[in-house]
Amino acid sequence: MTPQRATTTTSPLRWWAVPAVVGGIALALAPQPAQAAEPRETSGPVLPDATRAAGTVAAAARAAATEAAGQATVTVRAGDTVWAIARCHGLDIGAVLGANGLGWQSIIRPGDVLVLPTPAATVAPTTTTAAATPAPTAHTYLVQRGDTLTAIAARQHTTVVALLGANGLTWSSIIYPGQRLTIPATDAGATGLDEEQIANARLIIRIGRELGVPDRGITIALGTAMQESWLRNLDGGDRDSRGLFQQRPSTGWGTAAQVAEPVYAIRAFFLGVDGPSGPLTRGLLDIPGWQSMTYADAAQAVQISAYPDRYGRWESAATQWLRALG
Repeated sequence: MTPQRATTTTSPLRWWAVPAVVGGIALALAPQPAQAAEPRETSGPVLPDATRAAGTVAAAARAAATEAAGQATVTVRAGDTVWAIARCHGLDIGAVLGANGLGWQSIIRPGDVLVLPTPAATVAPTTTTAAATPAPTAHTYLVQRGDTLTAIAARQHTTVVALLGANGLTWSSIIYPGQRLTIPATDAGATGLDEEQIANARLIIRIGRELGVPDRGITIALGTAMQESWLRNLDGGDRDSRGLFQQRPSTGWGTAAQVAEPVYAIRAFFLGVDGPSGPLTRGLLDIPGWQSMTYADAAQAVQISAYPDRYGRWESAATQWLRALG
């Protein structure tokens, strides 16, 4: 029986009209100042480097109040981004945005003062409780001059994928001497994924099986989701992108609420989306000859990315995930 396509009430758009942008790759990591941080081409996820004027005023007012209360702040310099500031201080980007009342589309300007939230890991004093826990636990590593993620992962007996995921980094991220990285626990097995990523990978595999998608199609979905969102159900991204596959409501993938719902997003990746007047987007199973395409070309046929060659890097890993989790 032919699987039922995902549907939406979005106005019809042509699937080929607007590309979905995906992230960059750069594993050679250099000791540079924060203002020279991330390349502009990345998306998977694209992180904010900006906020509206009103948001800037609100952030400055909040910063003054919190600074008076003894909370740490940082003054924005030319070239700074929220992404770079958060990474430089070892903070979660979402936490920095929330502490300053900013959104994913916000703009920051030189002279703005941002509040640096207290990292959750430093709120409670160090005790012997964690040491008494028998299960594997994550620990931190202080980046040294000349370090790369590849070298750190090898020395810490983990994978680059797991290291990136544990620290909210992308392939184009830059690390700095003095920065603390979380080294993930080693109980994720051969997948190199954390619990959230494993849960989303298993969901992709389960839905693919239910729809009768061949193994190769499932691995394409796994690799695409990793490239687009690090296998995380993201609240935002490049422009209006959301969810596991960073699907954009403005290009016909559904409403913002729909693309943020993992089951819907996964089905849409495989089956495409139909509107009142016909197909709005093509899913993998709609692509003629997708099974004979290269891995990257098949993913690109669905995502219409500005960086089509970047999906291929996940083919081997995705095959391993399917073997371990499926």
